[in-house]
Amino acid sequence: MTEDRRATVPVWTLATADVRVPGLAAGESMTAERLAELRGVLAVLADEPIVTLEAHPLPEKTDRGGGIPLDVVSPLAQHLSQVITQSARSSLTVARATASGECLYRMVVPAKVAARFGQGLVRSMVPKGGAGGSYSPLVDSTGRIVAHAQYVPVGGAAAAGTIGGAGAAAGAAVAGGTALTVAAPLVLMAVAVGASAHADHKRRQAIEHITDLLEQLQADKLDDELSALDACRSAIDKATAVLLDQGRVGASLGLDSAVHAINTALSKADRRLARWQSAIDALTEGEPVDLGTLTKSFPGVDDPGGTFRTHLELAGLAIALMRRVVVLQAVEHAQSEPGNPFENFTRALHRDQQQLDERESGIAGVLVRLSALELARPTGLRPVFTTGEVDRLMSAAHRIRKLGDGVTVNGRPTDVAIDIARYKDGSVVVFPARPA
Repeated sequence: MTEDRRATVPVWTLATADVRVPGLAAGESMTAERLAELRGVLAVLADEPIVTLEAHPLPEKTDRGGGIPLDVVSPLAQHLSQVITQSARSSLTVARATASGECLYRMVVPAKVAARFGQGLVRSMVPKGGAGGSYSPLVDSTGRIVAHAQYVPVGGAAAAGTIGGAGAAAGAAVAGGTALTVAAPLVLMAVAVGASAHADHKRRQAIEHITDLLEQLQADKLDDELSALDACRSAIDKATAVLLDQGRVGASLGLDSAVHAINTALSKADRRLARWQSAIDALTEGEPVDLGTLTKSFPGVDDPGGTFRTHLELAGLAIALMRRVVVLQAVEHAQSEPGNPFENFTRALHRDQQQLDERESGIAGVLVRLSALELARPTGLRPVFTTGEVDRLMSAAHRIRKLGDGVTVNGRPTDVAIDIARYKDGSVVVFPARPA
């Protein structure tokens, strides 16, 4: 600890392959702002993805239910332990920071790498005020883990190892640049679990919203759609556990039938989205729209418990579930070619995420255009309208304008943070990936 009681935070630079990078002054402390600048330099100058890993004190109260738990024998937990053990042998800073056996490790993936994981991951922000609440136990009111900290770069790993698949060891980078810990398997696993947890967080939010909406609608067909999608969770959870333990996903897990149900839901979402886009295109730009005309194409658009809003949530649920499946497919892809796991992982993930990104962008575009519409005053022979008619129009206008709140179309990618809580027994909990 320093005289102003700042916490000392070790920072590793993890490479996914042997690379040359700018020299780092190992052992010299830096501020959070300087560390952010360093990440930018590494992202620009390094030939292969470089991520940083920070070791913070584990908060006393941590909501483990918000993440995905992994046993001590899981590859991610083992690779993390290996990096810590090797570094602690040569770094007193690491040894002191990790002596308790419990830490909160934060991996930050640069924006240009995170962009390959899909817009749904890099754009989705957790609303202020804790709606969703997955991360509140991990940070303080300012959104930072530690209010006052000095970040200390850790030198290269002590022992060289093999760069390979999910079972490979961590090692040191080749000479000619600053020594980095080559930990492609650790990075791959952390990103995979963080992305999966993020998608599951969105699934839980969608389920809560849809359940509330269906209680108001009492629509049996929509309830059947929800049941079919929610029934996929068990198969996806099992497949996630098997793949993250380096197993093979067999037909007995039921993932094929789950994917079929999700694809069916996505097809329905595509048809609905096409109808919504056609309906908006048919409106005369710049002219007020009659509320009755609008509700024919968007039933319940003026009602917080309407059919249109339920369709939106069902589409979001199907996309969130498919994002988890895509991550699983990418992990399986990477593990099948252990020579370059991270490259295979990002390539497979990026390719398969594109259609999901287009769906989300299409839905976001509809919401933004709806929120910009001006409602026409009621038509009729009467020169004066009732208080109820005026109130309904004003209420509808307000609700439609709010459809665009929080919606981002083609937002700029940002660095992605993945928090990993490690406990004394070596087990870990990986929390949803989120913008850093």
